[in-house]
Amino acid sequence: MATRTVLVSGPESGRIAAATALHHARRGSDTLLLAADDPHRAVDDLLGVRLGPDAVALEPGLTAARIDEQAALRAALDGYRDRLAPALDLIGAQPLDPDELAPLPGTRALALLRALPRAKAEVLVVAAPPPAELVATLALPAQLERYLARLLPEQRQAARALRPLLAGLAGLPLPTDRLFEARAAASAALAEAAAAITAPGTTVRLVLDAARPAPRALARIRAGLALHGLPLDAVVAHGALPAAAAASPDPWLAATAARQDEQLAAIGEQLGEVPVLLARQPDGGLEELADRLYAQGAPHPPAPADPRVEDRLAAENLLVWHLPLPGADRGELELLRRGDELVVGAGGYRRVLALPSALRRCTVSGAGLADGVLSVRFTPDPALWPRG
Repeated sequence: MATRTVLVSGPESGRIAAATALHHARRGSDTLLLAADDPHRAVDDLLGVRLGPDAVALEPGLTAARIDEQAALRAALDGYRDRLAPALDLIGAQPLDPDELAPLPGTRALALLRALPRAKAEVLVVAAPPPAELVATLALPAQLERYLARLLPEQRQAARALRPLLAGLAGLPLPTDRLFEARAAASAALAEAAAAITAPGTTVRLVLDAARPAPRALARIRAGLALHGLPLDAVVAHGALPAAAAASPDPWLAATAARQDEQLAAIGEQLGEVPVLLARQPDGGLEELADRLYAQGAPHPPAPADPRVEDRLAAENLLVWHLPLPGADRGELELLRRGDELVVGAGGYRRVLALPSALRRCTVSGAGLADGVLSVRFTPDPALWPRG
């Protein structure tokens, strides 16, 4: 698994990802560029080489490949073929040959999750799907594991040894061994993908169109990333006008450049400590683009901003759960307590969070959003809280 993973998402993500990979490789890091969302092979045209699942050397320290959706589909179906064979024989159906399987919608997400933990490089740079699809993909392992835990809890596996006794006494049906084996294999694969996603060196780098920066959309994307614990390390403004354009004798060009500079400055203020990198026109070749983007060095992973519980029991009889949500809008927040879980929605993104053990014995008494942090207040439930 790569020690540094940069997921580049947004317009021109392939070009920015290629320049980023080139920057790391030329500074001595063993770097892999992965085309994960490039259906029309724009990255291939950019590099002048046809990419496949096997990494191709581009120059010393830099290799490139593309995700293999066909292999991901085969891996997802592997093991089910034998289990389904008796049923197919019973109805006279002919099983599909692996060579005639075509990737289905969603296969690309599976391929990306499969590729992340298997990357053999110091730095992995991914030309990733658009932001909404990327967030959904990276949130998938945790969501699927939660579904597995609800539908087939691990505790039920303890009953496997009692199956003959239960069947004899009460005729109680129990899942077959193969179902438990499939659940264990799925959990292992999900844990492997989740470890790569939540690794300290994994970050997202968003690319926006400098001519139409869309600050509200950027804020929603940032909130969605934060909701799922995905750190944003930088924003790249692609296609920005040259710095000299603001002093142009052409009044239209000068006014357009000045307005663009104001918009990008406002984006910088909105992002706070997250740097805004400018890819000005003309961006030239990949080497020139890399030098412009990373003249001050490549962004480092930000410090983790994990949820924390603040103890205010002595002063206010409260426990406060602080959830970092930079970019979130108060009017677009959703909160729902469901048993031992808290459902949080922000700008079209949603996540189900398991409550820390202490908060499970409390009731929600309020919430507030300030400085990019959602603070949910909990009051101890006298019926559940330990006395004394």
